Amino acid sequence: MTFAFECGAFDPRLMRSGTATLVWNTATELAARGHTVSIVTPAHGRGGYLCERYGAESTGFLDEFRMPLLLDTSRWPRFPPRADLPLRTTALHVRRQGVDLYFLSNSQLDLLERTFVPEAGMEGRDLAYFKEQVFQVAGVRFIRRALANADLVQAYEPHQHYLLPAALRAAPGIPVVSTVATNVPINLKVHRPQLEELLAFLGARVDLDGYADPPEEPGALHEVLRRYLPSTLLDPPERPGDVGCHSLAFAHAAAVDFLSPGQLDHCTTFADTPFEERFGRLTVSRVLRRGADKLFVGGCGISDSWLRREVPRGHRREFLTGLGLDPELPTFYHGARYAPDHKGQAELFQALAQMLGEGLEANFLIRCARPDGMELPPDLAELADKYHDRLRADTELVDESTLFAYAAAADFCVFPSKFEMDTFLIAQGEAMAVGAVPIATEQAGTRHFGHAFDWRERADATGFALPRSFRPDDDLLRDRLAGRLRAAADLFRRDAGAYARLSDRARRTARSFTWAASARLREDRFRRVLSGTVVPTDAETLIRRGWYDALDDAAWAEHREPIALSAAARGRPRECARACAGRPDLAAAAFDTAYRAARFRVCEALDGELAPGAPDFRRRLRVRNLRDRTEVTYHFPHAERVELFVPGADGPADGFGRPLRRSGDTFRGSVPGPLLGERPARPLVLLITLPRGRFVWDEVRPFPEHRA
Repeated sequence: MTFAFECGAFDPRLMRSGTATLVWNTATELAARGHTVSIVTPAHGRGGYLCERYGAESTGFLDEFRMPLLLDTSRWPRFPPRADLPLRTTALHVRRQGVDLYFLSNSQLDLLERTFVPEAGMEGRDLAYFKEQVFQVAGVRFIRRALANADLVQAYEPHQHYLLPAALRAAPGIPVVSTVATNVPINLKVHRPQLEELLAFLGARVDLDGYADPPEEPGALHEVLRRYLPSTLLDPPERPGDVGCHSLAFAHAAAVDFLSPGQLDHCTTFADTPFEERFGRLTVSRVLRRGADKLFVGGCGISDSWLRREVPRGHRREFLTGLGLDPELPTFYHGARYAPDHKGQAELFQALAQMLGEGLEANFLIRCARPDGMELPPDLAELADKYHDRLRADTELVDESTLFAYAAAADFCVFPSKFEMDTFLIAQGEAMAVGAVPIATEQAGTRHFGHAFDWRERADATGFALPRSFRPDDDLLRDRLAGRLRAAADLFRRDAGAYARLSDRARRTARSFTWAASARLREDRFRRVLSGTVVPTDAETLIRRGWYDALDDAAWAEHREPIALSAAARGRPRECARACAGRPDLAAAAFDTAYRAARFRVCEALDGELAPGAPDFRRRLRVRNLRDRTEVTYHFPHAERVELFVPGADGPADGFGRPLRRSGDTFRGSVPGPLLGERPARPLVLLITLPRGRFVWDEVRPFPEHRA
């Protein structure tokens, strides 16, 4: 059985995100393999449409109850502390492609018909904010009464099903497999009194003390992290006393399912992101390590209907000509829901304005889907009007045939997504499957598409990489994107053979991801869950994730070199020093790895075992006190951007640091006022952006002899 907040990929009017595609295709593939599959989902106010269009019928199910709702008065000041919701839940049934769909309706689940999902801004002002929580409670009650004979429940999105694993394990004893379909912040939290009340209401006994995060650590770096990380969308603002919903879901799930190997690696390590330093100290990190054997990749795919379509002869020329565009020009396609920060569309539109303004001869097909075909956002509308002979833009929710027509007319597909919120990214795979060469962010979750490899060096490279980004309005991403657009256009015009090879690789790579293959992976793990079979985690995986404490002495001896280099790259000085002990050659290699990755604590731990000639990493930060300011100099040759934070000082409201100006291998800037005393009372904190969108924090005191 499937539990999902949306599943209507069979009808574009019934879907709001790519998760619907994942849910629907997984369910239909499992049904095609002979399994009995049901989907429980909200009707989202579309009951009438479902009856008229798909012949939905009432199941006769009726459930009347009051759902406990305890509000945090600090966030809901105009509401009473308790505002229980009287609910009357009914269910419609539709059967399609061998799958039974149950659409639940009540006064809360029928809200937000246009968007489906509550917006964050609703918190504190509109009880529709609790729609996802209502679905969990109503869904558990429906399953217990109507589908209690199910063998297993696959539930999508931990932040939308965190009650289910504990509740369904309690009664009727159904194991839940938790599928992480999108990368929402992994430390999202729920108001603890409300969570306790709901778990008790559903008959689940859970001691929530084990899900509290440890107390915040003191120190300059942790102060900066608390202020800065919410801007990265990786970590929400801290809510003391609340409980992490992912921790609760992962701890009680029978297995935890990810869409790609890169997504699994990302969600278990957050390696090379601004969040990595904090993540390792959180309870959710401990829960994932403790449940290492439960984690697996169920995969994702491109629909059979898309892969079966053939591009008609002459389609590209005919389609572009029909849009009033020149078919002789290279054509770039971007297709995604409108999410200017998540999808990198703000930087994309800026790069398009720059490139078209400089006279780049190319076509651009931009589809930014918005509910009910809302009008173009102003910056895109301005581009479409100014460059009407080069750019076509649309916001309509359209069917697969229309999307296919656009993608099949493109030479390149552009996906500059940010904040590592994408997982498999079906839209990119669809465009690649018809030969579009990708220009895309080097996200961990999408590395399976091969665009991050250098196409001049690797035979499996498919396109052009953009650096990962974790900030709004990122000029580094914008400039790199503009450069990639120009390089791609030049390649298309000047080296037809190289372009054809990339296009063929893109096509073959994308077509290897099928729903049939994904269904087989999930089917195998579901069988293992039901039989109680444990799938142990191998040493190589533990090393890659930095879970060195799970290795026994024999594994340490056997894998000494990879442990040393992994610990060096991940900034783990104790483990690196242990692996390098008595091995100066390995220590030198680990030091080089650590230095290039700006892991200076590792460099310090290895410093005593090195021969002369290693870089003098200790003198990287220098300050000079003047009457009204302090000049700062930071030397590190491998950085692309350096931002300075002064803990305790008044900084920008958004938590960002002060960017230092680059001059060769050195970065310079200043902060207001002098840093008083012989040495600063507290260290300074810097965020280093390394090549390929990798990030690391540096907490360091200026070297004394360089202070004025």
